[in-house]
Amino acid sequence: MLLVTAAQMQGLDQRTIKEFSIPGLILMENAGRGIFELICRHFAARLHQGVTILVGPGNNGGDGFVIARHLNQEGVKVELLILAPRKKFKGDALTNYNIVKKLRLPITECLDSDSLSAMSETIEKSGLIVDAIFGTGLVREVTGRFARCIEMANASQAPIVAVDIPSGLSTDTGLPFGTAIQADLTATMALAKLGLALHPGTEYVGELHIVEIGIPDTAVAEADIKTELFDERTFRAMLRPRPSIGHKGTFGHLLVLAGSRGKTGAAALVAHGALRAGAGLVTVGCPTDVQPVLAQKLTEAMTEDLPETKSGTVSSKAIPIIEALLERKKALAIGPGLGLNNEIREVVRHLLETVPIPIIADADALTVLGTDHSPVARAKQPRILIPHPGEMARLLGCTAAEVQQDRMAAALSLANSSKAVVVLKGAGTVVAAPDGRIALNSSGNSGMGSGGMGDVLTGIIGGFLAQGYDAWDAARLSVFVHGHSSDQLAKVKGNWGYLASEVADWMPHLWTL
Repeated sequence: MLLVTAAQMQGLDQRTIKEFSIPGLILMENAGRGIFELICRHFAARLHQGVTILVGPGNNGGDGFVIARHLNQEGVKVELLILAPRKKFKGDALTNYNIVKKLRLPITECLDSDSLSAMSETIEKSGLIVDAIFGTGLVREVTGRFARCIEMANASQAPIVAVDIPSGLSTDTGLPFGTAIQADLTATMALAKLGLALHPGTEYVGELHIVEIGIPDTAVAEADIKTELFDERTFRAMLRPRPSIGHKGTFGHLLVLAGSRGKTGAAALVAHGALRAGAGLVTVGCPTDVQPVLAQKLTEAMTEDLPETKSGTVSSKAIPIIEALLERKKALAIGPGLGLNNEIREVVRHLLETVPIPIIADADALTVLGTDHSPVARAKQPRILIPHPGEMARLLGCTAAEVQQDRMAAALSLANSSKAVVVLKGAGTVVAAPDGRIALNSSGNSGMGSGGMGDVLTGIIGGFLAQGYDAWDAARLSVFVHGHSSDQLAKVKGNWGYLASEVADWMPHLWTL
């Protein structure tokens, strides 16, 4: 699902009108009619109680007038609460305002504090509220009667349908301008807006639907939109069928370099995630001291002991052995539980630059990489880096708070400097590519906030790389699968207290859902 900024959507609207000669009035009619049909499908049982439409200035309000007209045609009692004076309506919105006036639909102008009581009374008795106050053009704090109206709507018992975007929400950031409508359903026009997929905007959207209004496919294709929401539909379309004559060699061999004294669990979870993602074979390279422990933990994976330091981490003497182990491997996963010292730094940086197969790097591998991304940038094969916000801060030389302030910009910055696909973990995981593409993940829940989840994700990505998915597809697909498995598990166990290993174990259910 493509995601657009306010400027991109405005450009598409204008091009449709000017270059394709499709009048704005038709676009507005299509929008209003489409939302009317959504309302009838989803809220038919409430229509007998009447519908209140909150109308603000601009084309969002114009859409509200069209919705009112279609509801009225169906015999639904409609009340329009207009929060802007007539002079604020222009063009297509004014045309539709004049139509509802001529139809003598009930209109209450709410232009000052004296009208607040009437507004409150109308909202309280409504069976359904349609929010057509502000659209994608809002750029400043919501105050006065507009803020009060939003607060009244949110406090009511009636479900709310938001037109295009919940009023008060930033189209580009998902942040509320002071206050915002808490919608039960958002009907967005033509393409989903970026802010609807970003935290905290996702908390205001409710059920998201796209209404086709007549923007030509050609215009969308030529707009070079690089941001998408990765959802279940995309997941289903991307997942490849398994060949009926496939065998373990068909599905690739992943080498995992992970674990150290006291951190064998991380290595085991990486292997477990890869196997559950469908990798044909997994081999874990680990320090000699912990190899027996990992062999005990891993029934379905193989282990290889490597020279170790006195502290129980992989030694730099292991480099030629690791390079030999890479023969016939399809991908390498490196980092979880490796430990931190100069020898680990030497091993990781050497492998990131020279290994001739795709690499997924996480955890300690990212820490030793630091702000010098040149080993990754010089690599001849794809690299995937999957930091959490703290690791991202170390990679960029900033604070975690700065990373969280603009997660997309942070992910793009690292992708650009490292020439790698970047997965910035957290609520609304961001996947970024060096060419500027961004995918926002739509799956996952707070139950994933426990140890080992990132290790499983490393394994999942490695598993899909081993099966031949390219780095961009493997990263997006894995992030969604990881979260989607957690979501399905949470339906059974609740969204806290389940384990990273359980998320991996649930994954096979997804292939047939």
